[in-house]
This record gives sequence, C-alpha cells and structure tokens, in this order.
Amino acid sequence: MTRVLVVDDDPQLARALRINLRARDHDVHVATSGAEALRTVASVSPDLVILDLGLPDLDGVEVIHGVRGWSDVPIIVLSGRGAGQDKVAALDAGADDYVTKPFGMDELLARMRAVTRRSLPGDTAPAPRVEFGDVTVDLADKAITRTFGDGDTQPVHLTPTEWSLLEALVRQPGKLMSQRQLLAQVWGPTSVNQPANLRLYMTQLRRKLEPEPTRPRHFLTEPGMGYRFRP
Repeated sequence: MTRVLVVDDDPQLARALRINLRARDHDVHVATSGAEALRTVASVSPDLVILDLGLPDLDGVEVIHGVRGWSDVPIIVLSGRGAGQDKVAALDAGADDYVTKPFGMDELLARMRAVTRRSLPGDTAPAPRVEFGDVTVDLADKAITRTFGDGDTQPVHLTPTEWSLLEALVRQPGKLMSQRQLLAQVWGPTSVNQPANLRLYMTQLRRKLEPEPTRPRHFLTEPGMGYRFRP
C-alpha cells in the first residue's frame, strides 16, 4: 500500500483526492499548510507527495526546498498556476512532475505510477541497458545499437555532448526534467541560460534515435517546462 500525502488547502479537492486514492488502496494523509506538510513528511514518511503551490503560510516551492533538504520522496505538484516560470521553479526546486489544474484523475494516477516506479527499492541504480523502440542503450559500455526489421544491428554514433544529454534523460525514465536541470547537468551551471544549446542537441538526438524525428515518441517536449524520456 502506497502512503500518499496530499497537501492542499482546498477542502473539496483534498476530500476528492482522498476518496479517489483510498478507493485505489492508497493510504492517504492530508495537510492543509506548508508547515503541516513538512511535519507530516517527517512523521509519516510518505511514498509520494501531491503538493499544491498556493498554500496559506508557505509557497509550495519553499516546501519542496524544505523536503529536499533531507528526503528524496517523489513530489508531484498539482497547481492552478500555469505560468512557465512557476513550473520551472518547482521542477528546479526538486519536484518530479507537474500537473496543472483542472486535471483528469486518470492522468494523475499515471503520473503517480511513473514517479513511484522510479523510487522502488533497487531502482536507485539504473539498469545498465535501456531499450526503446528499436534502440538499445548500454549505459555501462556507453554504446548504442539499432536493430532493423531484418535483424541487422548497427551502432549509433553520438558526440560526447549528445551522449551526456541522452544519459541524463534515460536514467530518469518518465521524469519531467526542466531545461535548467538538463543544461546544468550536461553543460554546467554557467550554461543554464542558454536553451538554444538544448534545443539543438534534442533535435540531433531525435534525428538519430527516433523512428520519426518530427513526431517524437520517446524524447518528448513539455511546453514551457522541459523534456521527458518515455521508453
């Protein structure tokens, strides 16, 4: 049974989430303020946090920073703030995903499954091989192969920067990663304000690894937020 902490000061939404999640066998706890959320994370040790940004005492981004000071619990932001800067700030603070209100319950459940899969015991060390479509990525040997319909296998050659970007994404399957996170991880902290680099290299990755580069299936753009790898 997954322990879920819902942090929202809207009593109707909190109640609806509690009912829906309990109906699916989740153990649900509710906090209505940022301070209560931090106390509950410490006392309950939830497996997942669903967090609204608009809390009465603390901004949700402050709560994320507070939790990330000592816990890696997955955090899904559930917020009515649709502005790109709010989404990026939450992701850069350490949120794992961002769902904008209004939302569908099926979508939220799918996001929950994705982030909790990544946090299961044994998942902290990524598998040395990642497969998607006709591509196999060997993280240990830093090698990529592509298998064609006739069974023929050919290597795919990436530049060092392309490999670094690919590795950053495939090590976090399903996770929404902000542009700032990827730029800092691949190019270094002084490059976080150079999104053109990221767009260029994402285009190159898709050209080499997607079956239809102009209609990507695996390296997805989340407008205003960042990118997501979907196996």
